[in-house]
Amino acid sequence: MTSELLDQALVEEATKKSGLIWVRAAGAPAARAMWHAWADGSVFLVGDGAEQPLTGLADGGAAEVTVRSKDKGGRLVTWTATVAELPAGSADWDAAVAELKGKRLNAPDGEAMTDRWARECRVLRLRPTGTLSPLPEDSLAEAPVPSPATTRRPVPAGLPRLLGRRRKSERSA
Repeated sequence: MTSELLDQALVEEATKKSGLIWVRAAGAPAARAMWHAWADGSVFLVGDGAEQPLTGLADGGAAEVTVRSKDKGGRLVTWTATVAELPAGSADWDAAVAELKGKRLNAPDGEAMTDRWARECRVLRLRPTGTLSPLPEDSLAEAPVPSPATTRRPVPAGLPRLLGRRRKSERSA
């Protein structure tokens, strides 16, 4: 019993403090980073429409949630959850949206976003099942997706001198 309470406290505190969680729907190949709100012992997500995609998360389904440390970014805990979609306009939906509204940064429509959420988006509750996954032994790092972007190359040796000369000439002018 004590272990279960400690696990529950870990999930709640870590998830509350983290601004970002990684959610993998059952059967999905990879987890997705998502912003969220924690309230009443559950994670609430708003998505689809113009918000974050909720691909693979279905009412009655399962998901795996990985919570990272807010300050260091490392994995703290991974837990399983049941997914429930909240019907727009219900008391549960209103309570969830009240929590989510405070967490939504840079909303394009300001105070009207809740009306847009009711029209276009889904609000989900991810309730912990009480099952924690063990932390992995290896890093789980994957190779980056191929991209035309390149990494920064070292600064040419003569560049600091050139920039230094330009600054001197700007000061004397």
